[in-house]
Amino acid sequence: MRRFFVPPELSRGDAFELPEREARHAAQVLRLTAGDELTALNGAGDILRCVVESATKRAVRVAVVERQYRPPLPCSITLIQAVPKGPAFETIVQKATELGVTRIIPLLSERVVAHISEKDFAAKVEKWTQIAVESIKQCGSPWLPVIDPPRRFDQLTQQPPAVDLAFVCSLQETHRTLREAAADYQATAKHLPRTAAIWIGPEGDFTPAEYEAIAQLGAVPITLGPLVLRADTAAIAVLAIANHELQPRS
Repeated sequence: MRRFFVPPELSRGDAFELPEREARHAAQVLRLTAGDELTALNGAGDILRCVVESATKRAVRVAVVERQYRPPLPCSITLIQAVPKGPAFETIVQKATELGVTRIIPLLSERVVAHISEKDFAAKVEKWTQIAVESIKQCGSPWLPVIDPPRRFDQLTQQPPAVDLAFVCSLQETHRTLREAAADYQATAKHLPRTAAIWIGPEGDFTPAEYEAIAQLGAVPITLGPLVLRADTAAIAVLAIANHELQPRS
């Protein structure tokens, strides 16, 4: 099924126009015409089965045939990711979106090599958000993650996200796994966490002082195994594990 993104404020009625970018793709690339069906995702839980009413090169109007709401995952996961150099962060945004994260916080820690000027923050967030949009269209998720502007380490530790359980992927000596930490939480709280945060460091890892600051916030150090993973690999691995261990199964 052909999928398109339509923000919530544009998709509330029984009929609406696709945003210009989506309309161009529908009309000029896919060559949709009146009577063709498509799926619209609004990033806020709605999956809309639609039929094209009219189509020009820049405007496509659709009517809603069926509207379904898919609730969010039971555990809302925030990824706090130190920004790696090159295009790796774009891969992380793409894969984290496919794996259902709720929020992504780009982190500028001491050993981050990538240089992002504050004046470029808005453009970066716009680019990363568009990558996330393309990801939900590819995987069919109706939920679009929130992507924060990059945050300095000291800023984030002063105002960290409020969550039930936080983890930090550690290269320091630890044999504790996410499964074990989640099981300990469940044994005490009698339920799995409903919100979680996962910290992942840069290429050179967090500094000892940063590890200490994260630990002071209550984050549990966890291992991803004996091998040193690239930042983008670590993000994919830990989010897949988190989905298995933190999302209750019916």
